[in-house]
Amino acid sequence: MESDPMDAPEQASGIVGIAQAVAAPLSRAAIFLVVTLNPGNDSRTILRSFCGDLAALLRAVEFRDIEGGLSCIMGIGSEAWDRLFGPPRPAKLHPFREIRAGGRHAVSTAGDVLFHIRAKRMDLCFELATQIMARIGEVVTPVDEVHGFRYFDDRDLIGFVDGTENPRGEAAVEAVLVGAEDAAFSGSSYVIVQKYLHDLDRWNALSTEAQERIIGRKKTV
Repeated sequence: MESDPMDAPEQASGIVGIAQAVAAPLSRAAIFLVVTLNPGNDSRTILRSFCGDLAALLRAVEFRDIEGGLSCIMGIGSEAWDRLFGPPRPAKLHPFREIRAGGRHAVSTAGDVLFHIRAKRMDLCFELATQIMARIGEVVTPVDEVHGFRYFDDRDLIGFVDGTENPRGEAAVEAVLVGAEDAAFSGSSYVIVQKYLHDLDRWNALSTEAQERIIGRKKTV
């Protein structure tokens, strides 16, 4: 699945906010929740109000286990941005453009708001997602929900250790946050939501050497 590149809304009002935890370390559990806005002005009113309340809602759930590492990133899609906030717009925010290459097709699907929830415990993620939908469920429609979990020694489901080339520390912050190039939205970020379908039977039938050639790095066992 692909959805619009999204941006965080903190800077839309002209008030400098605290950057969301986009560079937080990997967690043991996660929920990716994508919703679309329902027609009607109620969606705009409720979602704009919710943007200001999300941090307090997060703190309320986080207090149940302050060492649980709970975080939540809220991203706004290009079309939803126009509906919720209007100008000014983040300079590089735009609908995802589908990509075709041979038999491969990266589709563009509906997605107005993304919630990326992370914690050491899935119950914290689930509770926050439940609280979010209790607040905005009447004005949005869920279109995708994915639950993530730590798979053995930080591997993905095809058996490779994931994220080994991701930048860390200050390099990660510099890589993900908007800076002076778009001063009105400094401290915000962009995200593209992707979902890949794997034929695991065919994949697992390949030799380790063949898998390594496809991925481009070693598969430590």
